[in-house]
Amino acid sequence: MKRRRSGVNAPAQRSGPKPPPREELQAARQRLPIWTARGSLLKEVAASSTLVLTGETGSGKTTQIPQFLYAAGYTSSSGMIGITQPRRVAALTVAQRVADEMGSTLGGTVGYSVRFDDRTSAATRIKYLTDGMLLREAMLDADLKRYALLIVDEAHERSLQTDVMLAVLKTAQARRAATKRPLKLLVMSATLEVDLFCDFFPRAPAVQLLGRTFPVQVLYTEEPQADYVEAALRTVMQIHVEETAGDVLVFLSGQEEIEAAVLALEQRAQALDHSAGVLLPLPLYAALPAARRVAYPFSPCVTAHLFVYVYRRIPIPSHSPPGSSRRCSRRRRAPGRSSSQRILRRHR
Repeated sequence: MKRRRSGVNAPAQRSGPKPPPREELQAARQRLPIWTARGSLLKEVAASSTLVLTGETGSGKTTQIPQFLYAAGYTSSSGMIGITQPRRVAALTVAQRVADEMGSTLGGTVGYSVRFDDRTSAATRIKYLTDGMLLREAMLDADLKRYALLIVDEAHERSLQTDVMLAVLKTAQARRAATKRPLKLLVMSATLEVDLFCDFFPRAPAVQLLGRTFPVQVLYTEEPQADYVEAALRTVMQIHVEETAGDVLVFLSGQEEIEAAVLALEQRAQALDHSAGVLLPLPLYAALPAARRVAYPFSPCVTAHLFVYVYRRIPIPSHSPPGSSRRCSRRRRAPGRSSSQRILRRHR
């Protein structure tokens, strides 16, 4: 199978609906917790060869930090900013989001590289890629000289590839330390064993980003559920009938359960009275065709009272639907800034 590659003069065609206006995207960026901490964050990155960063889910780490670093000139020496993701779905959708925010096209300033699909070019300066693709690049260039800075995102989702990749990065950083182009590393996650990573990267400071986009309310069932899928479906229908319009994210264990849940929701929605409004269940998993996978998350193309996104794994907010504020532990819709102070705090 041939890998698809986009050239500089032939940027990749966008899949899915047209993105929101750039002014709207910029306003959304400025509402993120990380926006007010960008100055402090850049100082921390400049002061250390390796930085460990933790921050609340939805704070904007994955989409905003690469843009801050790009604007600060970290790619001016012809090096790229690479951001590793544990899953290809994340690499594709986050790259598209960042490209939209920067007014770029995939394969231009922003690109991605996953198995059998490479949308980068000589002009690419921000590159999202899976752990496996970075390891493949390291087999050809052990020092990873194409990169000025590498970000290991979602570092808590440790796999064998992640552990090997961290060792490769540590070795490459040590070899490049005395050169004119040292390699900077940024390890970040929402839930990270900070001490473990600080011990692995000696003298690496750890900072925490305070604040979250939405307040979170966790609700538990009073008794264990014999059939968790059925319980999730009942909860979705209850939200649809009793609450205001919005979105729900449902997390199930595999493709078969996801497809069965989507079919069941469609059948139950048909039995409801028209006054309840339209319920639109949408699946998302790795084997889903790319056109459907990219089209749904950011710009629903039809009107519905309730969009229900059924995922295989809990997605990072950067490729969750905008306004998707209800989950199994329901996140109520509460636009605007939280009362938490948004600063960087050192762990130690």
